[in-house]
Amino acid sequence: MDANELLKKIRKIEIKTRGLSQNIFAGEYHSAFKGRGVIFSEVREYQPGDDIRDIDWNVTARQNKPFVKVYEEERELTVMLLIDVSGSREFGAVGESKNEKMAEIAATLAFSSITNNDKVGVIFFSDRIEKFIPPKKGKKHIMLIIREIIDFQAESLGTDINAPLEFLTNAIKKRCTAFLLSDFIDNHDYFKSMSIANKKHDLAAIQVYDRRDADMPDVGLIRIRDMETGADRWIDTSSKSVRKAYARDWYERQQRLGSTVTRSGVDMAQVTTDEDFVKPLLALFRRRGIK
Repeated sequence: MDANELLKKIRKIEIKTRGLSQNIFAGEYHSAFKGRGVIFSEVREYQPGDDIRDIDWNVTARQNKPFVKVYEEERELTVMLLIDVSGSREFGAVGESKNEKMAEIAATLAFSSITNNDKVGVIFFSDRIEKFIPPKKGKKHIMLIIREIIDFQAESLGTDINAPLEFLTNAIKKRCTAFLLSDFIDNHDYFKSMSIANKKHDLAAIQVYDRRDADMPDVGLIRIRDMETGADRWIDTSSKSVRKAYARDWYERQQRLGSTVTRSGVDMAQVTTDEDFVKPLLALFRRRGIK
């Protein structure tokens, strides 16, 4: 992609997503993610009804009467975007490509976060960690992230969701809010790493997929390419058994995904490449806001 085309895409995404983040998502984002962390504020004298676990024993010993620690909601969050850059992200038979849709969603989340003065960082992954952008504040930083999302070229085409989850757990020391954006076309078992990551951090999953991932149309004999292995093969899509097997494979994959996120305690939104992501994302925010 040449520089002029890249700048046009960045500008287009900025105009669309900045408006969404300021006019639609800002309040929902705040209610869904603010106040989940607490920081120490001060100590005060113990009052009947206070939790004895909050007693500051050092101050109590010095003053010869009980004092408790007082906490307040943490005003600033760190937001991490875990973005799938494997080969399958380029697929887009109906609507936009997965990559374009994920770029818009990630940009909206990023602009929503800086509206609330939060830091934003990114982990790009395939079946390995492709690139880590440490969390920072500011529009300049967000524009760098958007540029990378649009134009990033991964070294590997495969997918292993364990990689970003384990990196998030080990590399980000302070509790953060994390969004995992992927089509989740992955044959690895990532339940354990997802559960651990969600216990340490506040994790949400966003699946972006093409309708043709789930349903193969009857268009006769076609050659298809696996975008993660590069392997080509011919398929007779006029065969009902072939289409049925294709649909069954997708269904079983979705069942495994649903079971994994549910058992891990992770909220998930699902977005197709040909639909507006506003409603699914708002629904995700609202579900988290009432917990």
